[in-house]
Amino acid sequence: MSYIGRFAPSPSGPLHFGSLVAALGSYFQAKVHQGQWLVRIEDLDPPREMPGAASLILKTLDAYQLHWDGEVVYQSQRHSRYQQQIDQWLESGQAYYCQCTRKQIKQTGGFYTGTCRNLRLTSPENCAIRLKMTHPVYQFDDVKHGQLAIPHALADEDFIIKRRDGLFAYNLAVVLDDIDQGVTEVVRGADLIEPTGRQISLYQMLGKPEVGYLHLPLALGDNGQKLSKQNHAPAIDINNPKPALLDAMRFLGFEITKDIIDASVREIVQWGVSQWQVTQLPASIEITPRFSNRSL
Repeated sequence: MSYIGRFAPSPSGPLHFGSLVAALGSYFQAKVHQGQWLVRIEDLDPPREMPGAASLILKTLDAYQLHWDGEVVYQSQRHSRYQQQIDQWLESGQAYYCQCTRKQIKQTGGFYTGTCRNLRLTSPENCAIRLKMTHPVYQFDDVKHGQLAIPHALADEDFIIKRRDGLFAYNLAVVLDDIDQGVTEVVRGADLIEPTGRQISLYQMLGKPEVGYLHLPLALGDNGQKLSKQNHAPAIDINNPKPALLDAMRFLGFEITKDIIDASVREIVQWGVSQWQVTQLPASIEITPRFSNRSL
């Protein structure tokens, strides 16, 4: 089976160092397998989006010589696909309406205990939609880290597939998208290890073969928090991409020599593809990067 990978940023802001690491890791892994590298814009949450961010993300990938295959997919154009699956589960009884609030769930220990599972609520008003967990996943195999465990309370939980505000949940959308796009392996940051169990359970409930997973080290700021848009990580430079590119590649375990430093951005990326090995990745799941080239 041919390899299909993807990079799926959310347009809540420009790309930062952590998202560059994810883009590079997924790109190298796809290209070393002579596979396709897809780009999907995960614009599921309009209140959190930054105007123009999706276009800026694509321009940034181009500037870093990370060219995708095929057309860019936007989750905002796939709502009917997500709703169709939810309707099937509601009809079969696999999904149900839930009126519990976050505050109520927090008061009962922080995990949803199935309060509304058998109430047979029929009105969607002020309700989320949850999926009955029939295929809990307590562990999975990661390409780099081997067997990783999922907390049982999290794995057993009936999780939300559509929020009470009407927005579709990430776990459902990402799995349906990956299935429809034929993705064979997901390469992403280690902050998404825990949701992996729920996503594998969705593959099993849908009767589809699950994909492979490779979780890259998570880049931390000096304050110990992950570099993310929510934590105001600075944008990478679109006009001078080489410093951030080299720092991200060092972060991913590449040994950068002077002839590589002197090469063009395109040549650096091509060299990265030729040298990429999963074994070069650091063993740690969280790392504070050193920005030796003032890339930020």
